Amino acid sequence: MYRLLFSLFLSKLDPEDAHHLAFRVIRALPTLGVGRVVERFTAPDPALAVETLGLRFPSPFGVAAGFDKDGFAVRGLGNLGFGHVEVGTITAIAQPGNERPRLFRLVADRALINRMGFNNGGADAAAGRLSRLSRRTHRPVLGVNIGKSRVTAVEDAVADYERSAGVLAPFADYLVVNVSSPNTPGLRGLQELDALAPLLEAVRAAAGRTPLLVKIAPDLADEEVRRICALVLRLGLDGIIATNTTISREGLKTPAAEVEAKGAGGLSGAPLAARSLEVLRLIRAEVPAELCVVSVGGVATAADVQDRLDAGATLVQGYSAFIYRGPFWARQVNRGLLRFRRSREQAAPRRD
Repeated sequence: MYRLLFSLFLSKLDPEDAHHLAFRVIRALPTLGVGRVVERFTAPDPALAVETLGLRFPSPFGVAAGFDKDGFAVRGLGNLGFGHVEVGTITAIAQPGNERPRLFRLVADRALINRMGFNNGGADAAAGRLSRLSRRTHRPVLGVNIGKSRVTAVEDAVADYERSAGVLAPFADYLVVNVSSPNTPGLRGLQELDALAPLLEAVRAAAGRTPLLVKIAPDLADEEVRRICALVLRLGLDGIIATNTTISREGLKTPAAEVEAKGAGGLSGAPLAARSLEVLRLIRAEVPAELCVVSVGGVATAADVQDRLDAGATLVQGYSAFIYRGPFWARQVNRGLLRFRRSREQAAPRRD
């Protein structure tokens, strides 16, 4: 049904307009009193729960940052079956983001190109909202992703991140330092160790006891990934999220001229799957089993999520396939994961 709706209606809308339409519906689920009813149909089985970061995640599958930029729809997304919701990217200073159009579909590739530019209402506005949300007992695990304000010079980035962390960490179940979006000038340069080490040290101090993770790009060389892993361990961070969107346009089915016409931005979705999985395996080979590694990029099906878990992911996130698979995507993934788990349990040799 959703595929037909997407083909006949949603695909004809501007992608950002379609997102806002869907977002309003999801946001309204708990306020209309139907969220709990929907949840009876979508809630993950307790067998899927994951313990990490000192938290209990109802499912290993959650929503990546970018879908809910300001934390308005966390409860509604939980009603749809996602085990955690990472909101953001939130910046210290409110900003409108880049000019529209800034979100594009590559339907043949089941992919998106975005150059949103961290459009959000700022840390102070989000803090009040997330404070109220954090006091609710019935909600998914809440991650908060923070980035550099566009008006802040790169040399002043540490103070900018510190400000966001200090304001938002008290209301987050975990906090993420985003230094990997391609849509903020100079941001990816912060992944260089000379810049990254003092930044993470400062945010670690500002975050207090809130678990802290760093999100990295897929376009890093393997050796750069290894060096970041070593830094994460040295600083005592709680995890790594891999990966953000890519600036690569290799291997696309969409004609090159059409892709070029859409312009700059980060590519997400199915074309990112192979590199995201490579980076996951690389990270897991470098860090201990207890470190939380969140895999994101090119995940669409329960089999995709299971592949990431088998490769060492602690948690898995998705976003782009939400557009192509519809509102019950998390339910489909969770039901599939449960089938995989039961099938493996049945296949395991019994001990008498």
